[in-house]
Amino acid sequence: METLGYLGPVGTHSEAAALYLNDQLTERCKLVPLANIYAAIHAVETGAVDTCLVPVENSIEGSINITLDTLANSDGLKVIRELIWGVHNHLMAKSKETVVTKILSHAQPLAQCREYLMNNYPHAEQDAVVSSAAAATQVGEMPEDSGWAAICTERAGEMNGLVALDHNIEDHHNNSTRFYQLARSDYKVELPEEKTLIICQIDGKDAGRLCEVLLEMATRDVNMTRIESRPARTGLGEYIFFFDVDVPKRIVNLDAAMHGIRRKSVWLKNPGRFPVIRADNKKEV
Repeated sequence: METLGYLGPVGTHSEAAALYLNDQLTERCKLVPLANIYAAIHAVETGAVDTCLVPVENSIEGSINITLDTLANSDGLKVIRELIWGVHNHLMAKSKETVVTKILSHAQPLAQCREYLMNNYPHAEQDAVVSSAAAATQVGEMPEDSGWAAICTERAGEMNGLVALDHNIEDHHNNSTRFYQLARSDYKVELPEEKTLIICQIDGKDAGRLCEVLLEMATRDVNMTRIESRPARTGLGEYIFFFDVDVPKRIVNLDAAMHGIRRKSVWLKNPGRFPVIRADNKKEV
């Protein structure tokens, strides 16, 4: 049985997404919780797990930089699937009667629920911890009258003896996270080619170079759906660019665009062409 790593512990949003993905696979995997995103990716690189599922972007809080940076600096990884997962946050405590004075969660859910917390718990202390599941565990260990609450998944709350004070408290109900399922470059799989990721470093000292790169796609009717930049760490003002691109019906157009971009780049990587799975979990309750 293959193994699928994810950002643990049990009860995180990443676990919920991994469980969903596992149900979509022809052959189910053994799920392996890992300490953080880097550990999940490194486990794939070293062969400790066959694949991993890691977040790459949240619709509210933006890109997950550690995922992008690790992909840019690795030559041995490829993307084999993308999963778009609806994120639902729940406020949970030891008792329905809890007067909330302190709210724990991962930094991302706290940010995703910022307006809700301001309107409903303006005086409650907020504490960012390593994961939403860890927040549920910590609240579960406190006495019933502690005033502590966690923003977490229902699964994490129920596992720790918590009850819901409120459901779906994210500020935007279309809140979603994109995940990449990553594998080693020699991993064999045949899947539909719906999307691709192009990563390159361009010379920012040349005026109009980014425009030239974009024109390589636009003039060949290759649709770019997202662009992101990250520091190249090779010098001030030098950047790596990430392009999400739809795979066109005429593959030769994409190949020609990539050839043109490569000629205008310091280096270029194309870690896979892959399908996109859109989860049907838009509303939990």
